[in-house]
Amino acid sequence: MPNTLVITIMGPDRPGIVAEMAACVAEHGGNWLESRLVHLGGQFAGVLRVEVPTENAEALQSALKSFEKAGLTSIAKAERATLEPFVTHRLVKVDLVGSDRPGILRAVSAALSRHSVNIEELSTERRAAPMSGEPLFQARAAIRLPAESTLPDLRTELEKIAGDLLVDLTVSLPD
Repeated sequence: MPNTLVITIMGPDRPGIVAEMAACVAEHGGNWLESRLVHLGGQFAGVLRVEVPTENAEALQSALKSFEKAGLTSIAKAERATLEPFVTHRLVKVDLVGSDRPGILRAVSAALSRHSVNIEELSTERRAAPMSGEPLFQARAAIRLPAESTLPDLRTELEKIAGDLLVDLTVSLPD
């Protein structure tokens, strides 16, 4: 039975980081299952999930420490089963765009927390508005709504927040 590890890595961005990580995983008999990798502010940041034979798991974790010489910090943790199965949870998409200001994400994430929503994936960015050049904040999220929470209740609360913050917000079921 292989071990599944969740690995985070961060440091100054440069060409070849992903190739080096992939080679390290492969050299330890591992299989790269999924990842989210990004360049932000001159830094490389990534989260990946790999399977590795049990007898190679510690060696892979040790090998990841060698990336520190290149200024990359990595942490590997054994995957853990979720405490609650998400079978009864519904996947919902949330899209938000509006004039950038402090507190937008804080207000939206607090509402999601009040509804016991799990944020599966979140992507945010600040960019210039097409016509005015004013800064816009944009967020896209995939969230899991628990069975005991209703989509209309969540939508109502998020729409109130959107109105207060003067942002456009869409809550929808995935295609």
